[in-house]
Amino acid sequence: MQKKDLDAIVIGSGPNGLAAAITLARAGHSVVVYEKAANPGGGTRSEELTLPGFLHDVCSAAHPMAIASPFFYTIGLELKKYGLEWIHSQYPLAHPWHDGTAVWLERSVEATAAHLGKDERAYISLMNPLVKDWDALKAEILGPILHIPRHPIKLAKFGLKAILSADRLARSKFQTEKARAIFGGIAAHSSTSLRSPASAAVGLVLQAAAHAGGWPIPRGGSQKLADAMVAYLKALGGELILNTEVESLRELPPSRWIFMDLTPRQVASIAADELPQSYLDKLRKFKYGPGVFKMDWALSGPIPWSSSECAKAATVHLGCSLEELTDSEENVVSGKISEKPYVLLCQSSLFDSTRAPSGKHTAWAYCHVPHAWPEDMTDRIENQIERFAPGFKSRILAKSKLSPADLEKRNPNLVGGDISGGMNHFIQQVFRPVVRIKSYTTPNPRLFICSSSTPPGPGVHGMGGYNAVAEALS
Repeated sequence: MQKKDLDAIVIGSGPNGLAAAITLARAGHSVVVYEKAANPGGGTRSEELTLPGFLHDVCSAAHPMAIASPFFYTIGLELKKYGLEWIHSQYPLAHPWHDGTAVWLERSVEATAAHLGKDERAYISLMNPLVKDWDALKAEILGPILHIPRHPIKLAKFGLKAILSADRLARSKFQTEKARAIFGGIAAHSSTSLRSPASAAVGLVLQAAAHAGGWPIPRGGSQKLADAMVAYLKALGGELILNTEVESLRELPPSRWIFMDLTPRQVASIAADELPQSYLDKLRKFKYGPGVFKMDWALSGPIPWSSSECAKAATVHLGCSLEELTDSEENVVSGKISEKPYVLLCQSSLFDSTRAPSGKHTAWAYCHVPHAWPEDMTDRIENQIERFAPGFKSRILAKSKLSPADLEKRNPNLVGGDISGGMNHFIQQVFRPVVRIKSYTTPNPRLFICSSSTPPGPGVHGMGGYNAVAEALS
């Protein structure tokens, strides 16, 4: 690895690493990104996982936080210039019910509330203030955890709701099972118990994001987001080096800063010679969370949902009632699995014809499992889909299965299949990766961490990289 006169090196080309590199390059600094894999993107990669011509997202599929992210907003026109095109389905989200009906989110709060019966007014009361204040709130929520709020009253009002458990908030706000379930399904993205304090926060953020900006998919797959970021970085003078694993920081050329889009385990390994033992011990005590078992299918036709409303949404949550969702996620954090697991499903080919041959379709789904879970979840996931879409199995042409071990092999940041960058219990939600006033810094002033193991946590938003560079430049 030979490079002279560098201002910065970034290790890892996930959304946060590329965001750090772009932010540095936009500020006039020279930067090189090193990536172990053959393709950039981290969690935003797309591949033909099943059959030729069927394009699947390897990890992330829908991107509500990219639309919400202040970082992506600032470079949106540039990414469009380099090929990024967002597609919005008619509904951001659908949630089928056991009787063949469904509940769904529309971009309009009022339109969503209109089909929630006696919870119509309660839904409007909960969501309208968040959507109205969204531009102010998203900057606060996606910024460093410890900062002087620009909108303290709005943030405090959000915090009073966000501090609750998702189960408690849903039961206290809504009377109907469908209104409770749609919130519970969104909150379950947190990969934690829905009875845990602050588990409501993820539900509130993602639901507000759905109304304010939608849950879009990139035309041509999530890889297109990474490719556009790389193209923009190169136009700014930055460089990307693929197929190059960094095993020690001593291998790298001299630079003023090093930004690591890595989880604590990887940081402790490659930077062991440049960080004090006390800090390394803290990194090694970092707790990773539940994993996921991920599946993709090549299909002979669209998923035959019992409810036609489900065919209008790119993202579908499977798990029926709040009680079923809560039990499923409680089992996962207790080291068990459910016969009817909560399943997150994306059907991008319904809205993006580039994903499959004419007349054919793809589907993407995963369920949460205990950390590093070794057992095959194929039957449970497919049975859960078949439950709400009879005939689904008969349309399967080919399938791909990625266990937690498979996911970690493809991307070492997904330790034990954990796609959240670490366990989302209360302390680790606030202080990531260790208890430290400036989350992205380390005891070595040259070294910064900018992965999903730093605030604001998981999601394709780039704010870990953006915020880390802001701290370095300050």
